[in-house]
Amino acid sequence: MGGGESGSGAAVLAKVKGFKVFLSDRGPIKDKYKKLLDQYGIEWEENTHSEERILKADEVVKSPGIPEKAPLIQKLHALGTPVISEIEFAGRYNTAKTVCITGSNGKTTTTLLTYHILQKAGLNVGLAGNVGKSFALQVATEHFDYYVIELSSFQLDNMYDFKADIAVLLNITPDHLDRYEYQFQNYINSKMRITRNQTKDDVFIYWNDDENIRKELSKITSQGQRKPFSLQGGEGIHASVANDKLQLSAEDGGLQMPLNELSLKGQHNLYNSMAAALSACSLQVQNDYIRRSLSDFAGVEHRLEPVARVRGVLFVNDSKATNVNSCWYALESMTAPTVLILGGTDKGNDYNEIKPLVQQKVKALVFMGKDNSKLERFFAPMNIPYVSVDSMDAAVEEAYHFASEGDTVLLSPCCASFDLFKNYENWGELFKRCVKEL
Repeated sequence: MGGGESGSGAAVLAKVKGFKVFLSDRGPIKDKYKKLLDQYGIEWEENTHSEERILKADEVVKSPGIPEKAPLIQKLHALGTPVISEIEFAGRYNTAKTVCITGSNGKTTTTLLTYHILQKAGLNVGLAGNVGKSFALQVATEHFDYYVIELSSFQLDNMYDFKADIAVLLNITPDHLDRYEYQFQNYINSKMRITRNQTKDDVFIYWNDDENIRKELSKITSQGQRKPFSLQGGEGIHASVANDKLQLSAEDGGLQMPLNELSLKGQHNLYNSMAAALSACSLQVQNDYIRRSLSDFAGVEHRLEPVARVRGVLFVNDSKATNVNSCWYALESMTAPTVLILGGTDKGNDYNEIKPLVQQKVKALVFMGKDNSKLERFFAPMNIPYVSVDSMDAAVEEAYHFASEGDTVLLSPCCASFDLFKNYENWGELFKRCVKEL
């Protein structure tokens, strides 16, 4: 079910492994996926679900965008039909070592940085999950010795027997609560599934300064070797910060690296760098490769991406910040007076987390969405100038109007993109286009 990157990849792997395969998508399927399915002789349908046929399936691989509460999924559960994720399915046939990365924020940056380190070290490594190509498609058609896989909570929800050789948990802050009955603990439980089935030969890397993670550590029943990262130091193999240096303790003595040599700036990126370094260290990557990679990594598009400076006003694209905590990190890194553009599809957000930073750093607010009433109710009492708009063109124009020379205009939405835009990439591309048209 689902005919995007995840679903089409799972369909190809199933076909290669001898299954009778039928792919169904309630919406349209992109041409590139239709061609892939046709290439492998896989039957597919779009803009509908043939319910009777789907309910006869022996097993269903569900794309992560389809919620558990969808009526057809509920009917499959009632029949006792296994419903699994693409990652779970691909894991049955994967022979490579896996570095699996999750967290509310920083997943993509840490995944791409880890992949960069392993590539630089000469390892035969694939990139999968929320970035790169479908994990299942690569298992079906390519051969790698290692995979770096970015995993969302939605992908973790339908993983049962899959095991991460190295599991990385960056942080847990409220996100996607609309998919978890507005219960934060349900979302926490989903993230903690990254440790499932780990043995004493596996590794669990986590942010030890995150109180939500620390509370869950005693509940973990799997046996992965724990390697924390923290600003405070630690015991055993760990990453920490001391004397303005990133310090990585390891059996070979580890490494020290001045913070000003890291290519990624900001406190949140320091955590991402520590997690990636620990992952590489756990695969016995030499310190020189880790050090060089941490210093020359180019960063991630749509994450605190400088777009242009227009008459002294810097425009920054942070469209990937689709939750409140991610916006917090963006604001925390701002050093100039800031005009903040935020809005979209609210996921049960609590904006109190960013309130102090908004009061301290934001000179004006631009709310962008079909319904900005919740944002207006929350921020209006702060007496910061604001305006509501329903298009990117208007958002950029209004932000530019508020800004003065030396200011920064920051797109960091806090919300999902689905009311006005296809996804955060579409959001960011439109922002960049509008800025360049000023």
